[in-house]
Amino acid sequence: MKTIITIFSIAIGLAVQAQSIEKFSIDSGGASVTAGGIQMLYTIGEVNVQELSAGGISISEGFINADLKISINPKLFLQGPILNPTNAGLMNDDLRASGYIPTTSPYSDDATCNASVFNVTGTNAIVDWVWLELRDKTDNTLVILSQSALLQRDGDVVATDGVSNINLNIALDDYYIVVNHKNHLGVMTNTPVTIARTATPTVVDFTDVNTTTYGTHAQSTLSSGDMALWAGDVNGDGLINFSGDINRVLVDIVLFPSNNSFSSSYDFVDGYFQSDVFLDGNVSFANENNQILLSIILYPLNASFSSQYNFFEEQLPSASLLRTATQLDLDMQRLEQTLELLNH
Repeated sequence: MKTIITIFSIAIGLAVQAQSIEKFSIDSGGASVTAGGIQMLYTIGEVNVQELSAGGISISEGFINADLKISINPKLFLQGPILNPTNAGLMNDDLRASGYIPTTSPYSDDATCNASVFNVTGTNAIVDWVWLELRDKTDNTLVILSQSALLQRDGDVVATDGVSNINLNIALDDYYIVVNHKNHLGVMTNTPVTIARTATPTVVDFTDVNTTTYGTHAQSTLSSGDMALWAGDVNGDGLINFSGDINRVLVDIVLFPSNNSFSSSYDFVDGYFQSDVFLDGNVSFANENNQILLSIILYPLNASFSSQYNFFEEQLPSASLLRTATQLDLDMQRLEQTLELLNH
């Protein structure tokens, strides 16, 4: 991402009889604005560093203060890669082990990382890319900041170097924290969290049952008692349902390049796919659909255990910026193309 640094400082004068201007400094402030892949960092009225004078007006530049950055350390589990863990309490990292995780984020900010990040094994091995949002404390539908991050096997959400806490160019304040993933339902804190500038980052542990979340049954309860984001939203619409998500599984299988017969039973769809519920690097119509169906039937609010239950929704007050309208349109085109192949 290109970063443009714009620095403002105004020396304001009080006009007296001699028409002189007296300099004074305004307390430092500033923020970060991102649009179109360009990030602008700015401060206002910091300490006088260099002065330019013309026409009786004096303008002086300020400077960027590194302390504008604050740190946060979210923690989460994804249901898919921890349903059958190789090591108890750790998500499986099959995507990393198979070399399928891309160095460019699958989300709209196109964040990148070095390929060496995926060489780490053990507890801190990377599971996949995730999406982080901070929302306004007075309007939890308003996203103030959003960005990609990486998820370790133990649940730590880290920066794109694979190890560091998440540093944010944002004002110290209270924010609702949202975490999300491309085929799991997102979750948000039930109340705003204070993000302060301290040596220890603010920890938001979504794996802890005592961390209250927005909505009802926002996460799945694992056999260990830990909480995890629901798996199965493979078409990324914020809803897990039989028709929409199983159609997406079908799309990825039928359109797989080596599936020359366009068979829905083709079992060699290997790689990095939206429809890979378990994040194991393979999409199988039987495996993925069985898990989606099981989740729907056992969803706590599905009292009738119906496979057609259509209210298994992401518990967010407004849609996440996880994916763009353009991506959703492309997915719909792929679905239409698949259905046409199957019908002919």
